[in-house]
Amino acid sequence: MRFGYVSMNSAVGIRPDVLGRELEARGFESMWVPEHSHIPVARTSPYPSGGELPVGYLHMMDPLVSLTAAAVATTRLVVATGVCLLLEHGLADFACAAATLDQVSNGRLLLGVGVGWNREELADHRPELPFARRYSALVERMGALRTIWGTDEPAVDGAWDKLSRSWVYPKPVHGRIPFAMGNAGPVGMALAARHADQWCPIDTALPLRDGKPDVAGAVEQFRTMVADAGRDPATVPITIFSFSRPTAARMARYAALDPERVELAFPHAELSEPDDTLRHLDELAPIIAEFGS
Repeated sequence: MRFGYVSMNSAVGIRPDVLGRELEARGFESMWVPEHSHIPVARTSPYPSGGELPVGYLHMMDPLVSLTAAAVATTRLVVATGVCLLLEHGLADFACAAATLDQVSNGRLLLGVGVGWNREELADHRPELPFARRYSALVERMGALRTIWGTDEPAVDGAWDKLSRSWVYPKPVHGRIPFAMGNAGPVGMALAARHADQWCPIDTALPLRDGKPDVAGAVEQFRTMVADAGRDPATVPITIFSFSRPTAARMARYAALDPERVELAFPHAELSEPDDTLRHLDELAPIIAEFGS
């Protein structure tokens, strides 16, 4: 089982190039960073995990810039967004920026994407896009990017995305950049089963069974949904974001589900010092040694 690590990517935390080198040296396969361009002060959208919004959400750096720094500092590490709020970007600008990072990393970019939970944040970027239509707009955006990356003179004429026939370069190293959809609810899971290259849910956000997230049940359900969509479940890898405590027993249960990888995270989403992250990586070393491949 491969392991990745997700950082809150704050300017006061560990530098992304330093973190990338540390992860690669310690046997991690990938480095993931989240995205929030801003958090509106006048916010009514509740934090999905409940309670007050952790301060780390207020200090995230740009994911593509940070991942570029990590990519340049490493040779094998997969650099990934966990997740990118794809609708909060201009179509052509994002196509160029992501393909540039993919070129700089020699094809090591993986785009975890989602629709976000913050209604006010999306409204600042896309006032014309109703929050209730964000899922269909995300699927359209993924298709538009695949068209741009895979066509010499692409054109897009969708409900939310438009692009006249254009030259948009660079192109990704392998002709496309894989999308991992992070949706964990029934609507999002169904869309991921039909449209995603990978699925990357957070374990604590999955449906409950006996009062606890039913990770095994959700994985089984997702693979059934992939098959029902006419796709081979073996071709749609699963990444499990482990926001639960990564005990050996939990990792053994996850390994039995045959995921592509498990993403480990810092124990909280508050601001943390670089040394705190390095100590945490030391604490994870036994897990990587026992279950890593």
